[in-house]
Amino acid sequence: MSKNKPEDSGLHRRGEETSEQHEQRLRIQDNLSRIKRKLMVISGKGGVGKTTVAVNLAAALAEDGFTVGLLDADIHGPNTALMLGREGGQIEPGRPGEIKPVQVGDRLKVLSMAFLLGDPGQAVIWRGPLKMGVIRQFLSDFQWGDLDFLVVDLPPGTGDEPLSVAQLIPDLEGAIIVTTPQKVALLDGRKCVDFTRQIKVPVVGLVENMSGFSCPHCGEKIEIFSFGGGEAAAGELGIPFLGRIPLDPRMVISGDEGQPFVNGHPEAEAARALRQIIHKIVGEDKPASAGSRH
Repeated sequence: MSKNKPEDSGLHRRGEETSEQHEQRLRIQDNLSRIKRKLMVISGKGGVGKTTVAVNLAAALAEDGFTVGLLDADIHGPNTALMLGREGGQIEPGRPGEIKPVQVGDRLKVLSMAFLLGDPGQAVIWRGPLKMGVIRQFLSDFQWGDLDFLVVDLPPGTGDEPLSVAQLIPDLEGAIIVTTPQKVALLDGRKCVDFTRQIKVPVVGLVENMSGFSCPHCGEKIEIFSFGGGEAAAGELGIPFLGRIPLDPRMVISGDEGQPFVNGHPEAEAARALRQIIHKIVGEDKPASAGSRH
């Protein structure tokens, strides 16, 4: 059996759009045209800390003066609201284009399926078309406004949601791939790289999370899941290596308490590692001045 090539597999073809879908695509393009940089955070498997990285990336950018939107596109496991202390947040109803995401502080907006569920423990039992419809609405009907960054947290894997986001968001800058040093995680990380290449989305870089344990009391480092596999994989695949983040028990506590780790523990080694990764992503960019916004 011959292998499917990208041009044969349908990955690049959006298929026949209805007139309603076409109009919605135009609304998405117009709605997101005021966002300077758009990034998606992906992983090949669950449990690697992808959402933790996405939340802390968004929070640190906002703390640095950037205006940021965080879109939680994980329909079945929307955890960003809890990790930002906005569990139970409400979306005010309105007409398409006028509905606003939930504000977190002065410079961060977040939108999550969690805000549309009456019960945080309620399961979302939807097939692909329903999930894609909600993601389209998140992009077209909500007023994101002028932003320096839009960070999209995606569910693990290379299924419907990552593919739809990659096809729907205009001028998507690229993907940040989160992995851990374990061989199985690195294998799935390689699949993410192959996925981005097939759909022609650039890779911003790879993050090795849970890269050893750093004791918060004595500073001793213990390699729990091995060390350095992410950097080696990035080198083999020819993609940038953004950095490694050590394990810190306080990171889990911070997420449960609704406070981003980089804000609550700026002195921690893991927070400093996150900051270094963020500086590589930001580059020479500066927050847009209030006077330049309309």
